[in-house]
Amino acid sequence: MSDGQERVNGGGVGGEGGGVVPAQNGSGAPEGGVYDWFRRGSKLLEQGHPAAAEQLLARAAEAEPHSRSIRETLARAQFDAGLYAAALENFRAVALADPADDYAQFGWGVAAARLGDFETSAEHLALAVAMRPESEHYRAALRQTRATLAARAGAFGPLLPGAPGYSAPPTGQDETR
Repeated sequence: MSDGQERVNGGGVGGEGGGVVPAQNGSGAPEGGVYDWFRRGSKLLEQGHPAAAEQLLARAAEAEPHSRSIRETLARAQFDAGLYAAALENFRAVALADPADDYAQFGWGVAAARLGDFETSAEHLALAVAMRPESEHYRAALRQTRATLAARAGAFGPLLPGAPGYSAPPTGQDETR
């Protein structure tokens, strides 16, 4: 351990202890090359450590910006880490590079929904569902987005007092206007 950061929780990323901080060389850069960063980042994501995965995958994406597999995995890590705007941009880049990538369209849609852009969400989720209609996960996300759009448009009637999101009319104003 040259700088004290190679091991956390009993082991490095590839070690037996399942640590979450990538091994680093003396310059602070992760050890290995782009493929190593991608593999370790993917493993961290699988193990439930999206923020640590995002660090390695961002480094890999910086080195190989045109790699769709790196960008898609980075987007998944960013989404799981709550970095929805960054995830949206990476899912978007993958989908623009390959419009037939149903997972990238799905990712773009769910990230847009998390950011409150339900119109964009519905568009990309509908594309994902059209490409893979058998995916219940895709269909459920599209139903949720469409229900949100319908509720915002008042399709279910006015909110009643006590309902989440209900705001009482201002007091003292003429209600006949």
